[in-house]
Amino acid sequence: MGAIRAAARTEAAPRRSRLTPEREGELYDAVLDELRESGYDALTMDAVAARSRCSKATLYRQWQGKPQLVAAALRHCKPFDLSSLDTGSLPGDLHELARRFTGARKDVELSQVIAPAVHKNPDLAEALHEAVIEPELRMLREIVERAVARGEIAPDSPTALYLPHMLVGAVFARPFVERCEADTDYLKHFLDTVVLPVLVRN
Repeated sequence: MGAIRAAARTEAAPRRSRLTPEREGELYDAVLDELRESGYDALTMDAVAARSRCSKATLYRQWQGKPQLVAAALRHCKPFDLSSLDTGSLPGDLHELARRFTGARKDVELSQVIAPAVHKNPDLAEALHEAVIEPELRMLREIVERAVARGEIAPDSPTALYLPHMLVGAVFARPFVERCEADTDYLKHFLDTVVLPVLVRN
């Protein structure tokens, strides 16, 4: 009976058909356009389907629901990427990080749009963490690990754990506190005067 039930579940599970990279990119662009115009709560699978000239059944077959689709679109289309960031020094890595943050202004704008929904929607929070946040946190941990291996940071530095919090805080706080964007010069100065001294000291 167990084997029969397992087989039935397998047959009932939706099959994921293959989309070309170009078509998948069009779908993600449609999702982000809807997100910018309507916000997360008002975004519907029907609207995405109409905008991308795609059937709603295809959307549900490819992604289980709106949270997973939005998270996949954010991950696919975001210009901010840490995957190849390795300058050979901790200051160099953090300055390059600041430069890439500045080039990802649309990411920041989308994050501001979606942030209120994250607090109210556990499924969205989980999907975003898995698809968007955790991969970047893993890259930040690698930056710290390389700095430890080079002797730039102590292996037991307690502040290294808070590097993501300091970076994200600077990017999102400045528009509220000073009513201007956190540009590259601002972020580099923040890193040099606040983050690096604390990391190296401990």
